[in-house]
Amino acid sequence: MTYDYIVIGGGIVGVSTAWQLQQRFPDKKVLLLEKEAVFSKHQTGHNSGVIHAGVYYAPGSLKATFCKAGVQATILFCEENDIPYNQCGKLLVATTPLEVERMQALFERCQQNEIDVELLSADQLKKREPNIQGLGAIYVKSTAIVNYQEVTTKMAKCFTDIGGEARLKHDVVELQEYDDLITVGAIHQGCEVEYQGKFLVTCSGLMADRTTKMLGIKTDFQIIPYRGEYYQLPEKYNNLVNHLIYPIPDPDLPFLGVHLTRMIDGSVTVGPNAVQGWKREGYGRINIDLRDIFDMITFPGFWRVTKKHFRSGLVETKNSLWKPGYLKLVQKYCPQITVDDLKRYPAGIRAQAVMRDGTLVHDFLFAESPRSLHVCNAPSPAATSAIPIGEYIVDKVEDKQV
Repeated sequence: MTYDYIVIGGGIVGVSTAWQLQQRFPDKKVLLLEKEAVFSKHQTGHNSGVIHAGVYYAPGSLKATFCKAGVQATILFCEENDIPYNQCGKLLVATTPLEVERMQALFERCQQNEIDVELLSADQLKKREPNIQGLGAIYVKSTAIVNYQEVTTKMAKCFTDIGGEARLKHDVVELQEYDDLITVGAIHQGCEVEYQGKFLVTCSGLMADRTTKMLGIKTDFQIIPYRGEYYQLPEKYNNLVNHLIYPIPDPDLPFLGVHLTRMIDGSVTVGPNAVQGWKREGYGRINIDLRDIFDMITFPGFWRVTKKHFRSGLVETKNSLWKPGYLKLVQKYCPQITVDDLKRYPAGIRAQAVMRDGTLVHDFLFAESPRSLHVCNAPSPAATSAIPIGEYIVDKVEDKQV
């Protein structure tokens, strides 16, 4: 069989894309391939579960556009499919005069992005969150929490219910493009299998650069993994906060900082930090992969971005190895938490596209060939934005084939 569309990647972006391709073209044959035994095994299943409002993103960027649309689309999908979510809201807490200045700039960006927010004084913050201290905060009303693995699994069922075909345990190892089709070679339960498609879409996340290389597409980026480590608070702290509690981020750094997140199961997590990963899919305590390390250290962009953020990288590494240092990042706005309260919790890996000159790619990045389209960078909030991202990708596919 020759499929009309083949989608590689069973994270939330890949599943959303396959589902929307099948909706847009109900008479076409769409195949979704995922190497794991379940959907959303990697980035989608290892994040904070936050439905973001789009506070941080530059007005007019794809991130800002997708995120604003994604909040409502995700919540609507949850409501239509009986998936639990909690629109608890988020507080971005300023704890120093410098952070107050940054908070004001963030507030203005929220207004530019037309996000419903409220600026709180220290007294107003204390009334909302008695266990949190700060000089002020931004209250982001639309932020919510959900289990993205549950969302992705349900979305995959929606895809197959309308005629799509999904195949798990298919590790793609070879791609070949011809004038009239693309062949996809995969390993399934130890056996080599091959599929043919008229058009290919890849949403490979941590393996995005390797997928483009399979087709010989020349790109100027590489995926550099950054490890986000979390802790979970004891059950006695499940009611510690009423909202999600975030610090005011440093605009010179690419990550948001350690925050308190109310999870959909009622627990509270702390994190993530951002330390250099040495294995693209390394979620355990010790994570080393020689191929991943070789690819990094032979890529000039890795050394350039490491040099640029060397000081902050050292601090993140120190706090990763020394729990009291990590704790201080939380105690600045929640001083009652102690070292003994930080219980181990699964880590996540962020697939960060880095250009050869060391520039971090902050927005979405695509590559293409005549018969393929590749999502090379799908930064946070990709989970929140998966439905509008999928629609955008389908539009691009349709335009390429007109």
